[in-house]
Amino acid sequence: MDQIIREILVPDAPGIEDHHHEQLNAFLEQAKTYEPIPTAVVHPADGNSLLGAIEAAEEGLIIPHLVGPEARIRAVAEECGVDLGRYTIVPTAHSHESAELAAKMAKAGDVHALMKGSLGSSELLSAILDKNAGLRTEFRLSHVFVMDVPSYHKTLIVTDAAINVAPDLITKRDIAQNAINCALALGIEQPKVAILAAVEKVKPGMQSTLDAAALCKMADRKQIRDGILDGPLAFDNAISAEAARDKGIDSLVSGDVDILLVPDLEAGNILAKQLQYLAGAKSAGIVLGAKVPVILTSRAAKPLERLSSCAVASLVAHKQGLTV
Repeated sequence: MDQIIREILVPDAPGIEDHHHEQLNAFLEQAKTYEPIPTAVVHPADGNSLLGAIEAAEEGLIIPHLVGPEARIRAVAEECGVDLGRYTIVPTAHSHESAELAAKMAKAGDVHALMKGSLGSSELLSAILDKNAGLRTEFRLSHVFVMDVPSYHKTLIVTDAAINVAPDLITKRDIAQNAINCALALGIEQPKVAILAAVEKVKPGMQSTLDAAALCKMADRKQIRDGILDGPLAFDNAISAEAARDKGIDSLVSGDVDILLVPDLEAGNILAKQLQYLAGAKSAGIVLGAKVPVILTSRAAKPLERLSSCAVASLVAHKQGLTV
């Protein structure tokens, strides 16, 4: 019965349980062709975060520097049956020091990526944004979910669903550019960006539609580069060329979108989790806009999602020229 329901809701889509998430696995294989990137694993003081780092190291994706309380890290490793003999521990007293020291390591070039451990996301991001850390760039920080959705024909990037709560126009410009830069690092040429709203027409009373129109003009004026933008687009018009045609929308983006730029964090978070829990999607998650990529995954992330997040960060780091 479940399979019948899925086929009705998503015609011609592969069975979710039969999907092998080839897109994320392809990024894994692509990243393995490069040297592993030195990565500060920030406060890996629980089993999930420590095992995630060790798994990525064993797959040849990262060289982990475990930044945190040494006694606690070793105790967790013993509980999990992990041998830390091959890995570097950078001892700290507490999570705040772990975040500050990891940021300093990134500034010095000792590591080319940061990976969130068992500390809070806000604590890590605050250390990155500290002016003394030297990791800020001209762009705001933003998060991307690089999603492998069984019912969609290619990789789908959803942004921003984790950092910017109610982004204004300039922040959305940075969110768009960060996502485009990520897509380019993944080998997507001239990525297509749908700027989502509830409707496809510009409405003075709906700020998301005004922002969408302005972003498209900013792309025309090269304030956003290397992508094709269209919006406002409702979700159906972005994903389905047929839905766009039915509404008389002539768009290069509709039906072939690479990046979904959402109006705010709540919309993005709901969209990403719907794709995960109702459409069988799996995702990689990283933060862009700093001088190094930041691997930021949920505590509920599965092994493929943790590994593919490291793979995406590796591809971004190599694209940025952080590695040799």
